[in-house]
Amino acid sequence: MTYLRHFAFLALAFLALAPLAPATAAAEPLACFAPADLAPRPQEKAPVHGAPGSKAAMPAAAQLRPPATPLTGSIRRVDLPPGEKFIALTFDLCEAGGEVAGYDGVLVDTLRANAVRATFFAGGKWLVTHGPRAQQLLADPLFETGNHTWTHWNLGVASGPGMQAQVNAVDAAYAATRAALAKTCSAASPPAQMGLFRFPYGSCSRESLDYVNQRGYRAIQWDVDSGDPWLPMSGARMAKSVLDRVKPGSIVLMHANGRGFHTAEALSLIIPALRARGFGFLTVSELLARGKPVVAATCYGERPGDTAIYDKHWRALTGKPEP
Repeated sequence: MTYLRHFAFLALAFLALAPLAPATAAAEPLACFAPADLAPRPQEKAPVHGAPGSKAAMPAAAQLRPPATPLTGSIRRVDLPPGEKFIALTFDLCEAGGEVAGYDGVLVDTLRANAVRATFFAGGKWLVTHGPRAQQLLADPLFETGNHTWTHWNLGVASGPGMQAQVNAVDAAYAATRAALAKTCSAASPPAQMGLFRFPYGSCSRESLDYVNQRGYRAIQWDVDSGDPWLPMSGARMAKSVLDRVKPGSIVLMHANGRGFHTAEALSLIIPALRARGFGFLTVSELLARGKPVVAATCYGERPGDTAIYDKHWRALTGKPEP
């Protein structure tokens, strides 16, 4: 129970309406993909240990441009001007070593069918092992993609070159995915570089947070955790939990890598309920542009220090981690 409590977040209620991008906004670049290619496939949802590609090699680091202005701290949510009623739905696409994680196509279809803008935080290895799906996400103007480390390392514990490689290798994986997309879909124009980063387990050290910021990333936490990979709940219960806690400017954490139990079901309830309350959906970058980020000096779930349980567990399992 102690373990689960670290994934439950207290927030406030949730209101608001905003114009959304029309469904036709995604039509041109997604026309590069056949409907059958975009359609969900049940067999690809669940993670598979030892599948081909599960030991994909980490590429050499790509170089990011220096940030235009120094970035510091981790962003938990955004304070919006009075009357602004937007939130950001975010979905992690983590993939550990020795496995090929899943892809929740029903969840992605739900977002597209409802013209909901969203942000995906992808592991570098996930981008490599899910090349066609990664290209589809990059091609879709509804979505943006952020960095979630190469193989979901705990950067609250990892340090030095190993920690840096986990961050940097994703830049190279993203660049390769973008280059592959350009060959098949000239209509797509994803950003040249990712600008957002999410720490696995929500855990960082001063060293890793400073490094991520120095690389030009904004570190994105959350103020509402759906609990989808941890808490045994139905889609209806998960939806209620999210709806009870979100408020304008919230960043909501979910998963799209097959480890979110009932996430797509919950999403199908969350979207119309929030729209009925007047909420609009933005990517994280768009949300940041509309208000003032709420920045913390470190990374945490509900309160500073509550990720220590994961740091302790990581050290016990891995000893001194290597990339």
